[in-house]
Amino acid sequence: MQIGANSLLQEMQSLSAEIKPGTIAPSMTQQIANTSGSDFGQLLSQAVGSVNALQANSSQLQSRLDMGDTRVSLSDTVIAREKASVAFEATVQVRNKLVEAYKEIMSMPV
Repeated sequence: MQIGANSLLQEMQSLSAEIKPGTIAPSMTQQIANTSGSDFGQLLSQAVGSVNALQANSSQLQSRLDMGDTRVSLSDTVIAREKASVAFEATVQVRNKLVEAYKEIMSMPV
């Protein structure tokens, strides 16, 4: 089966038409937009706090689902769990890169 550029473009356009406006959390876009002029420590602290909030939300939804709360769906719980997982993995990758850069700087001859 071959996928042509036109059919792929049409599929992307139909998917983008299905996306509801405002589905991206405005707090996340605002957080990214306001990073100019902040020091690195504050940005790192905000990022870790954001990951922590996603994990807490995921845990809360999981507990509510386990307790039989009918207002929480399985799909919401799985989506929250995946968001927390992706955010945590990204944080781990950033940490690994920071440690790697620190080791490289420390091994430089003076």
